[in-house]
Amino acid sequence: MKPDVENLVRQGLIEFKSIPHEETGSRQLLTLTKNGHRFLTHTQSAAKGQAVYHGFTKPREAHHDADLYRLYQKEAVKIEGHGGRNLRVVLDYALKKHLYRDFPKLSKDRNSVDSNHAIAERHGLQVVRGKIPVPDVRIEYKTRDGERGRVDLELATGHYRGRNLTEKVRAGFSLHTHADDVSKVTRILDQRELTETLSL
Repeated sequence: MKPDVENLVRQGLIEFKSIPHEETGSRQLLTLTKNGHRFLTHTQSAAKGQAVYHGFTKPREAHHDADLYRLYQKEAVKIEGHGGRNLRVVLDYALKKHLYRDFPKLSKDRNSVDSNHAIAERHGLQVVRGKIPVPDVRIEYKTRDGERGRVDLELATGHYRGRNLTEKVRAGFSLHTHADDVSKVTRILDQRELTETLSL
């Protein structure tokens, strides 16, 4: 891949950036440039309906986003291995945007229990303790039988509080964590009598 990456950098379609991290040190990450984004949009190279982003708008979240990309790659292999196709990624940012857009449409009372459930159902989510938890990333795809499928992924870190983790599990998200955080996350789940498979 190295020559391909160098070629894309030379053309100004992608850029490297060294992003510091307080625990693991700096990490070299890649992103599309504005020109790269324009090229993909113009040539319609991305899947239909797939949002494409560029640049480092939130450098503090860049490490988490890079890890989500790895998580997506791992899950995509499983989905395609079971005959899934036409994968589309929806980030938490986009899901929240759609949720907030729907609140005023369904009810003037944003805290209405019925409205929450109707909105959650419309977006394939669940209400947990009166809230609608949103996954870090959702993968939508077509199954082998041509049905619509989806998987909601959450990358849990050792910084998660028990309540947050509980809500994510009860919302039905597929929970994943780093090797360094497995024992802490597992301990929280055990204390709350929840079980969830953790992928490293």
